Amino acid sequence: MNKTSILGLAFLAITAITVMSSCKDKSKPGLEYAPNMYDAIAYNPDQKNPNFADGKTAQVPPSGTNPIGYARFNYPETREGYDAASAGVVNPLPVTQKNLEEGKQLYVAMCGPCHGPQGKGNGSIVELGKYPAPPSYSTGVSSRGGAMKDLTDGKIYHTIQYGINLMGSYASQLSPEERWQVVMYVRELQKIQ
Repeated sequence: MNKTSILGLAFLAITAITVMSSCKDKSKPGLEYAPNMYDAIAYNPDQKNPNFADGKTAQVPPSGTNPIGYARFNYPETREGYDAASAGVVNPLPVTQKNLEEGKQLYVAMCGPCHGPQGKGNGSIVELGKYPAPPSYSTGVSSRGGAMKDLTDGKIYHTIQYGINLMGSYASQLSPEERWQVVMYVRELQKIQ
């Protein structure tokens, strides 16, 4: 036998052993890398869970609790809530140059397209004719009654929180502190005649 024949027989033997060993008992799958990635330890939110009385994994938070970093606004989205916020809510932030500048930046980005840069109701979306003009902060009349220049901190914050008419809520876009900064800047725009 020559060297090539021996190498060929060795290759065939190794191949046969490999094929035969792969046909072993399927109930023993062998080693897995990171098995907890395939079979999660935790329950999925939509799975049944025997650890809870109602059998659901996704549970409602206990009543009276707040998520971390969440500030509760205890005035309902009603006319009564709007009026109560007017009487009981004042801006907790101090009037500083920094707060006014940040309020202006937020106002220009979030409110300016409709209300305009000076709060006159002439924003870029209004000028395109896509939406009717909101009332001017200095000379307009609120759809809820009263002059826009007389809106209180609570009324402005309530409107940012819940929206009114075509204006939707900005509660998900602005944090409570950012809302108060916008309120502070809108109060400055109310003074412009």
